[in-house]
Order: sequence, then C-alpha cells, then structure tokens
Amino acid sequence: LFEQFIELCLLNVNAWCLYSRALLHQQSPNIVMVMSDAFDGRLSFDPGSKVVRLPYINYLRELGSTFLNTYTNSPICCPSRAAMWSGQFVHLSQSWNNYKCLDANSTTWMDLLERKGYRTKMLGKLDYTSGSHSVSNRVEAWTRDVRFLLRQEGRPVSQLVGNMSTRRIMEKDWKNTDKAAQWIRQTAAMSKKPFALYLGLNLPHPYRTESLGPTAGGSTFRSSPYWLTKVSSELVSVPKWLPMAAMHPVDYYSTFTKNCSSDFTEEEIKSVRTFYYAMCAEADAMLGQVISALREKGLLDNTVLIFTADHGELAMEHRQFYKMSMFEGSSRVPLLIMGPGLKSGLQVHQLVSLVDLHPTVLEIAGISAVGNLSGHSVLPLISTSRNVSKNEHPEWVLSEYHGCNANASTYMLRVGHWKYIAYADGISVPPQLFNVTVDKDELHNVVLRFPDVQAQLDKLLRSIVDYPKVSSAVHLYNKNEFAAWRDSLGRNYSEVIANLRWHMDWQKDILANEKAIDTWLHHSS
Repeated sequence: LFEQFIELCLLNVNAWCLYSRALLHQQSPNIVMVMSDAFDGRLSFDPGSKVVRLPYINYLRELGSTFLNTYTNSPICCPSRAAMWSGQFVHLSQSWNNYKCLDANSTTWMDLLERKGYRTKMLGKLDYTSGSHSVSNRVEAWTRDVRFLLRQEGRPVSQLVGNMSTRRIMEKDWKNTDKAAQWIRQTAAMSKKPFALYLGLNLPHPYRTESLGPTAGGSTFRSSPYWLTKVSSELVSVPKWLPMAAMHPVDYYSTFTKNCSSDFTEEEIKSVRTFYYAMCAEADAMLGQVISALREKGLLDNTVLIFTADHGELAMEHRQFYKMSMFEGSSRVPLLIMGPGLKSGLQVHQLVSLVDLHPTVLEIAGISAVGNLSGHSVLPLISTSRNVSKNEHPEWVLSEYHGCNANASTYMLRVGHWKYIAYADGISVPPQLFNVTVDKDELHNVVLRFPDVQAQLDKLLRSIVDYPKVSSAVHLYNKNEFAAWRDSLGRNYSEVIANLRWHMDWQKDILANEKAIDTWLHHSS
C-alpha cells in the first residue's frame, strides 16, 4: 500500500509538472514578426489579393486574422518603424524624418520581452534610430520649406533580370531570411525559454537606380520572369489620374519631386505595377521560409506569427510612386496575425495602426504595458479567450508625415468612411476630405461640400495632436539642423551641396539658391 501511495504521489507530481509546463507554454507563446518594406496592405485580402499569388500571406489569412484597415503612423521607413517599436505617435517621439527618429537607447517591445525572459533575435532591416540614411535625404527633408524645387527622384522604371530559374533577386533579404530560418532551427528550437524573432525585409521597396549615381533614391522595380508568372497581368490596372492643374498643391509638389510629372505610356505604368507585384511575391516567399522553419521544428502550434509592413507603395497611383503620401496605396499596410488562442479565418474591419503592435505584443507575452503609449492592443479583437483586456479600441487612426517629397507637414485622420488630411498650420494649406468607401480612387476632394464634417474631424484631430504647434516645431528643427550642417562644412559647403542630387536648376543658378537658403534661415519661424 505504501508503494502504491508513493507511486500515486509521483504520478500526481509528474502530472502537475506537465500541467505547469503546458500552462507556461500556453501563457508565454513564441512571437515572430516579419516586417516588409513598402507592401501595399490591400494585397492581403480580396480583391487585391487576386492580382498576385501570395501563398504564405494566404496561409496566414486562412489560419489567422486579417486586419482590413491597418495604417502606418508615418508613410516613410524610419518614423513608421519608430512608431511600431515604441508604441508612440511620431510627434511624441519626434521622429520627424529618416534621419531623426528614436534614440539608440530607447526601450522597444523587444527589450521588454528580453527582460521578461524571452530569448530574442532581431535580423534584417531595423531602421528606427536616428542617424541613418543619406546626407541628401536628410538635407532634402530639412529644406522642403525653401521656395524652390531642390531635386527630383529618378524616373520610376521596371527592370527584368535573370530567367525562369532566377528566384533570389534581393540577395540581402534572402541572406537575412536564411539566418532567421537557421536561428529557428538551431537556437529557438533548442531553447527552454519562449523566443521572439523579428525579421525586417527591404522588399518590395524599389531598388536604387544605379545609373543615377551613389546618392540616387530607389526608383527601379526589379524582378525576374519567375516572379512575374505569379502576377495576373490581366488584372493589373492603370490608375486614374487627376490633371496636374487639378492636383492639391502638396500632391503636385510630390509628383514633381518624384519625377512623375512628365508623360507615361500605359505600358510603362502597367510595367511598373506588374514588377512591383512580382517583388511582393518574392517577399511572400521569404515569409514562407520562416513558416517552413517553424513548421519543421514543430513550433507553429505555440508561436504567434505577425506579418506587416512599414508603409505601402503608390506604384503609379496618383501619378506617383514611393510612399510619403496619405493616399491608400502609401498609407495602408498589411497586418495578419495567427497563433494559439487566436481566431482563424477572421477578417477584422476595426481601424488599427502600427502603434497598436507594441501593446499587442506585450499582451501576448503577458507583460503589462506602461508609459505613455499611443497604441491599443488588438488582442481583444482576435482572441478566442475571454481573459484578455477589455479596453475599447478608438474608432480612428492617425498618420502624420514630416519628411522629404512633401512641402508641408501632413496629418491624416481616418474615421469611418472619412479620410481627413490637414496640413501645416491648418490655414496656409487647404485640407482634403475623401469618402474612401464611395471614392476608392481618392480623386474627389469633397472638403468644400461637407464643411460640417471637416469642422468635426478637424476638432477631433486637434484633440489628438496640436498639429499647428507640431508643424512649427518641425519647421524650427529643419532650420536649425540645416544651419548646423552647413556650418559644419565651412568652406566646403557650396561644393558638397552642389554634388547632392539636386534638381537641375540648382546647378544652373547655385548663387540664387544659396540666397534663397539664407533668406529661409533668417526668416522668423
């Protein structure tokens, strides 16, 4: 009897240990985030998903939750990632442009996971701290208030490389993806602790146009015949454009500085868009490598997998490419989440944005969010459990932009079917208002037809951010930073600035432009 009693106790102890491990396993899932660059969120669900075959995004869509209305908090690389990592709107972190973002010692959600006991790994494109990107990029952002056009991007073009066997075009991304898959197989799979992995991709961001020199921006859409077969060419549309004369002044400036003001044939436009979609297919395959490694090691059942992007890509919509705009192609991003305890096949209509990922990841890991966070966890929207936070998500999202290729600070508020866009001090530049439900192409600015709606949304926007004050702060920052940079060059200033990728008029009349710079610097803010 005594031996039977001891055996029963041991069985109970073993059962309790197994239960405890299972409980810990359940409460602390692994977390993997794959963040691409310049991925149009509308491709992650119908009808956009029909244009290009994205099998691994479709896999997440079927087994997880797809957010249909996810927005970047700033449609440019570094500030958008700063918002995602910090959980703060960019005006709170003062992430004004690709050069000015978070301090290197800023606390991110990955830091908090590590403190919690997670084994962590970050690979690929991070790009959320200050000091990166080219000199020309930061100077262009600082001087956007100067009363002349400083430069143009390279004209958007497509470029075919390789053949049907050419699959690895963005080598840097593939190397980082291989490292991520290897880390999953060799480190994460052997870890007794939960793990968190972040993989940042460059794709489908356009490639630098090499023929324009080392300071050129990315205006080449490059792919191979293999990836082009993933695109349903008959579904690739030619977007409608407003006449240049009918454009909003900020959109006109963006179109001109992005080198899109000249004529394009329908064939050119379709080619750029087709190659962009092919680049998205290559990025999807990288996501597939991560999924395959998790499945191979039996980790999928206890891993929350998140796919998103820093911003979208206009791909010739509104006579523009790149981002830096509040139009849907630029500001809409994908967000798909699958994992244990999360709903499958769910489509979420709630408006969300990248700042929501910080509190979401923390809640997944069982960490209490602290500090002045702008975001709200999306877990209550997709969890099968009732033991999640009950905080209601706001019915609006905010995005703002203070960088180059737009000559005024821009603020976008999306509420219901309305998209309200305000600029600068709210007076000097007229606002825009779109009903994105009935005007999906955003070609009809109805701000004058609905003054009551405009007044209501502007009041709400000002309750969220004192945008005239923020615009003034950005303006002062730009002047001070440019003046400090110019003074640091001393006698070399004229030569250095002349060799940046300026608009051709700079080379023609450098003295006149230097005079314009001096006038701008000495004008009161």
